[in-house]
Amino acid sequence: MNTSPTRLPFLDGLRVAAFALLIPYHVGMYYVTWDWHVKSPAASDALEPFMQLSSPWRLGLLFLIAGAACQGLFAKRGVLGTLKDRSLRLLLPLVFGMAVIVTPQAYFEVLTKVPAQLPGDGGYVDFWVAYLHGGKYCRGNDCMDVPTWNHLWFLPYLWLYAVLGALLARFVVIRGELKLPAWAWLLLPAVPLGLLRVFVKPLFPVEHDLVHDLYNHLQYGGLFAIGWASRTPLAAGFWAAALRLRWVALGVSLAGWAVLLAFNSHYDALKSVEGLLAAARTLRGALTWWAIVAACGWAQRAFPRESPRLRRASAAVFCLYILHQSVIVLLTQALKPLGLPWCLEAVLLVALTFAVCVPAYLGARRVPGLALLLGIQRAPRSALPSTPRVMGQLTTMPVTSSSTSPDA
Repeated sequence: MNTSPTRLPFLDGLRVAAFALLIPYHVGMYYVTWDWHVKSPAASDALEPFMQLSSPWRLGLLFLIAGAACQGLFAKRGVLGTLKDRSLRLLLPLVFGMAVIVTPQAYFEVLTKVPAQLPGDGGYVDFWVAYLHGGKYCRGNDCMDVPTWNHLWFLPYLWLYAVLGALLARFVVIRGELKLPAWAWLLLPAVPLGLLRVFVKPLFPVEHDLVHDLYNHLQYGGLFAIGWASRTPLAAGFWAAALRLRWVALGVSLAGWAVLLAFNSHYDALKSVEGLLAAARTLRGALTWWAIVAACGWAQRAFPRESPRLRRASAAVFCLYILHQSVIVLLTQALKPLGLPWCLEAVLLVALTFAVCVPAYLGARRVPGLALLLGIQRAPRSALPSTPRVMGQLTTMPVTSSSTSPDA
């Protein structure tokens, strides 16, 4: 059995900060023109430039952090322990989430888009029964198969990467060390991410169905692997490089965002210019990595030491992740009859989502069976407050695919 690597205290803060972006982002999905489960009557492109600040890198960051977390879990518990832990923490909440938590999202999506297809009298119970039996709801060529995992797609992907990572680490031992200059950490991972965006994504569009999703597997699996390797001698230099390069990474990320906004604002005219669309796609892929480096570097500055408060907040992230999107959808429908100005309604949605999810977590963690179904890791009674948690604490997020342009 490997010795557990040194804990990285800033990962708790990075995890919490990433989730703090998640709820406003998914509230924003209600108000933009991108496809989502339900849409506001006031939906427009007003918020899209701000959404594009985080859409290229949020998910990639979470897979990288999850890779670091899962390596710590493997180092402590080995292959079988990793398989058992990840199955209980990911697959059980996935099944429960698909059967219970996600159903309201599917119901209101059908109700607002194709209400004539609702079974029975159109009520929620009739839909739930039909949903559990399976089926398909279509609006033209746009179809939704049920049961669906919607925003919970992250869980099976992470389970797959964690199990494959543990198996590879058990049977393939790499003792080398990447002694790279700091600047190489800003360039080398960005190149394959850019190439994937140019050559793979157009042929294998995002599906989130686990099987037919080559682009996502290459992108997110690669970032998960970097996170895993960063907890080993092979790529341990990444964290120091991220800290050193945080200003540069932030600068090039913001510059890339500005360039992509300019390209997208003239997309129809520029997409046919030879080489320009490929350049925009390359920049979009590279921006994913530069923003991740910036986030990891600044997290080390913002959260340099252990914090019991942050660790408690970090422990709540997974449960809130499972609950938040269904809560947002339900709240949008409850607030719609009030006819509030969209900006006031959006702020209210963010506040109410936290106000619902946090008490739900605090209550659920006291109920052992429910805690397990919602992925809440309950500390043993004998554990002291200062006992370090395994870095296997799940880091999850979001969920609905969006892009910075129709094709970039």
